[in-house]
Amino acid sequence: QVQLVESGGGSVQAGGSLRLSCAASGYTYNKYCMGWFRQAPGKEREGVAQIVSDGTTNYADSVKGRFTISQDDAKNTLYLRMNSLKDEDTAMYYCAATRYSAGCRDAGVSSIYLYGYRGQGTQVTVSS
Repeated sequence: QVQLVESGGGSVQAGGSLRLSCAASGYTYNKYCMGWFRQAPGKEREGVAQIVSDGTTNYADSVKGRFTISQDDAKNTLYLRMNSLKDEDTAMYYCAATRYSAGCRDAGVSSIYLYGYRGQGTQVTVSS
């Protein structure tokens, strides 16, 4: 059974940084698409960052240059480093994963919220 557990959220002032973690267990695919999406109250879900098993990364335009997605295969953990945080980054952040396909690769961040596996989310609140 695949489990994804996020951590690292919290409250931070604008301009600050946070690092989110997503610990994966029971995930046996060696080819995959994984990523982070977020949802703020009253707003649509937004794909934030994606990483593909071949090392390709993709980012939403709204976070390019500020967020970095990475993974530690030895720890089965996915990370999202968030710098220069803005008020509009406030949201619940979710980790998600799916078995690799050309579809998930080509869709980039736009389909992350559709992935079959997701965690419970971690709240990020940015205040100015």
